[in-house]
Amino acid sequence: MVYLDYSATTPVNKEVLDSFSKVSLDFIGNSNSLHSLGVKNTKLIDEATRQIADILNVKENEIIYTSGSSESNNLAIKGICLKYKNRGKHIITTNFEHSSVFGPLEYLKKLGFEVTIVNSDKYGQIDIEHLKSIIRDDTILVTINAINSEIGIKQPIEEIGEILKNYKKCFYHVDLTQAIGKINVDLTNVDLASFSAHKIYGLKGIGCLIKKEKVLLEPLIHGGKSTTDFRSGTPAHPLIVSMSKALRLAVQDLDKKYEYIASLNKQLIDVLEKYDGVSINSNDKCIPHILNISVVPVKAETFMHALEKYEVYVSTKSACSIEGSLSESVLLLTNEITKAKSSVRISLSHLTTQSEIEEFLKAFDKCYKELKKI
Repeated sequence: MVYLDYSATTPVNKEVLDSFSKVSLDFIGNSNSLHSLGVKNTKLIDEATRQIADILNVKENEIIYTSGSSESNNLAIKGICLKYKNRGKHIITTNFEHSSVFGPLEYLKKLGFEVTIVNSDKYGQIDIEHLKSIIRDDTILVTINAINSEIGIKQPIEEIGEILKNYKKCFYHVDLTQAIGKINVDLTNVDLASFSAHKIYGLKGIGCLIKKEKVLLEPLIHGGKSTTDFRSGTPAHPLIVSMSKALRLAVQDLDKKYEYIASLNKQLIDVLEKYDGVSINSNDKCIPHILNISVVPVKAETFMHALEKYEVYVSTKSACSIEGSLSESVLLLTNEITKAKSSVRISLSHLTTQSEIEEFLKAFDKCYKELKKI
């Protein structure tokens, strides 16, 4: 099997799974309980929180545990807008966001909020000057992902933060889902940041929202004690501890991992760009972990399933996208509907081996020739 869909989800690291299993079996209490078993679990959570805070250079009380990035994005966006709606109802975002950002924005539109899309350049990065020009007195939120999940476009989140820190009524949310464990991130001028454990070799069902200390939110889930006032529910201490472990492992040797993945990416491009009808949609402003290509005029799902026959697994777009739809991100970037309908996402990891790359290229060649005949 050749797995090249790491941007959708990652295999669980055995050390992370061991942490989850040990905590689940040895620490059976509810951390909200006042007896000694509950206190032990609270100490475990506190230690995990300290470790996450140290890695991300944030305060411990700025960490909110969620079920994943979708909940984190919803809590950040809805929470800010509902809490501070008296300040204004204007939101700024990009056309390259995940569905868990577009979803709550559409919901807020029904409540009278206005959403403005900032312009992007030919690489998909936002136009900084246009961003400055569309910030208004009633703008309360700018939400921008660090890395686009389909093409891998990297946004200048630190530069944006430097600009927005001068707008005291406006909050800045960054979706870090595809960035954590892949690139270094600086959250100094970011008010809210989302990520999920299952993208960094952790378990599904646990995520995080960083919310800076002075920022308030309207909770989405009410009713009951937890690790924070902003998200009720019994703390999932085995998942929390395992996510801390996953994050620690993910950021180890980050530069070395990046260089290795970049070499694999280059190898793929050098071969794939020689095929007639194959277009490389990812560009120099993209991280190497994601390589988006189009095989025109073959439909994306057709090529994906053809590769699957050789036990090679890639995807057509974000795993949360509507089945059968074209890639909106590719359409926006290339302005070519044929490329958007035939785009395939290859996502790499430091776990990807040289032999897997070679197996993929052999399978790709066979599928390309078979489908070209048809």
